[in-house]
Amino acid sequence: MSIHLVIIDALNLIRRVHSAQPDPNDIARTITTTSRTLNKIISESQPSHMIAVFDHHLQERGWRAEILPEYKQNRKPMPEPLMQGLEAIQDAWWHLGIDSLLSDGDEADDLVATLAMKVANHGEKVTIISTDKGYCQLLSPTLQIRDYFQHRWLDDPFIEKEFGVKPTQLSDYWGLTGVSSSQVPGVPGVGPKAAKEILTQFATIEEAFASEELAAKYRKKLDQHIDSARRCKQIAALKTDIELGFNLQDIRFTGPKQ
Repeated sequence: MSIHLVIIDALNLIRRVHSAQPDPNDIARTITTTSRTLNKIISESQPSHMIAVFDHHLQERGWRAEILPEYKQNRKPMPEPLMQGLEAIQDAWWHLGIDSLLSDGDEADDLVATLAMKVANHGEKVTIISTDKGYCQLLSPTLQIRDYFQHRWLDDPFIEKEFGVKPTQLSDYWGLTGVSSSQVPGVPGVGPKAAKEILTQFATIEEAFASEELAAKYRKKLDQHIDSARRCKQIAALKTDIELGFNLQDIRFTGPKQ
């Protein structure tokens, strides 16, 4: 039997559905809408295995904040009605046949990345359902990312058009430009255009930093801020070696619970 693992970036999906609702206190509507969305995803993707991965709502900002204290420091807290309704949402999804994986100290992104790579590296098909472009660094012939809300694939042509670099260079790209939404500073004075120029000439930040051919206008910036670039790259990269505590058989998708 061929494997197709579908991984739902759960809070990414739930927050977008919830924010579009006229009444933020109407969790029943969130449950109905997300369940309808998942049924469409199931119909379109025909998964053999499926799981929804959640950040634990009580966790701290994780290992990234230890490297960069300002990381996600100003992120908005989850709306209280939504936080109170998460258990009901997970229960509704369970009845659809979708188990939930809650992070415990690690960010959901790293759990998703670890599970996705473990399966894709064995040549099996993986689809991550998320609008988060951070997952694009994982792209491979057997691993794809679907932005359900924009009805598009976040694939190699999308990355080329959006960033002008290869998927494998995205952590270097964000190490240079930073990620403003997560309070990741990058290198001051290096924006998307400059990062693209650097990473077109060099494969990585380290290769650029070590080269005498790096343009003088970038040499000064990297010399002054190489430590920040390295930290920001480390934060932008996804962990793929977390102990998951379950195997693929545990998340086989067999349809709604009776």
